[in-house]
Amino acid sequence: MDQRQLVKDCIRQKPLAQEQLYRHYAPLMLGVCYRYTKSLHDAEDVMQEGFVKVFLHINDYNSTGELGAWIRRIMVNTALNYLKKNKKYRAEMVFTDTPLHPVTDLNPQVNLDAKELAELIRQLPTGFQTIFNLYAIEGYTHVEIGQLLGISDGTSKSQYARARYLLMEWIGKYSSSKQQRYAGK
Repeated sequence: MDQRQLVKDCIRQKPLAQEQLYRHYAPLMLGVCYRYTKSLHDAEDVMQEGFVKVFLHINDYNSTGELGAWIRRIMVNTALNYLKKNKKYRAEMVFTDTPLHPVTDLNPQVNLDAKELAELIRQLPTGFQTIFNLYAIEGYTHVEIGQLLGISDGTSKSQYARARYLLMEWIGKYSSSKQQRYAGK
């Protein structure tokens, strides 16, 4: 797939090019959207809305960076807007500057596969999940996260620390129960 030609054809609104771009990037982008939502249905809605934005703004893509990264940024921003607009998520998107839970350097020896870890991350409260994904997975800084979510960078840091603490706690429990299950066989 010649990316430059594909983008040019999408700018010209050629349906075959749009379909090719969609088919190529949709599976990856659905995963991105699913990390921010609590259901596959919501993730699909976010992805569809994101691709509408991609096709509306494809002429803004300047070809200096990777097309997939540009599309990913649109998907992340679309997901964040979806969380802010959707009542069931908005109620969980409360960020406070209360003191942190203690964070330890304990790194439990765990044998989790990516799917199991992703599912644990999805169980975090929406605010924690969002900040964890933005920082640990997408690579945003706490300053950038603060700007995206309208919070201070300190709040972003504390929410990330809490998310990390919860995950470490859950991973420890998960690891113990997993070991017990295998020992019982």
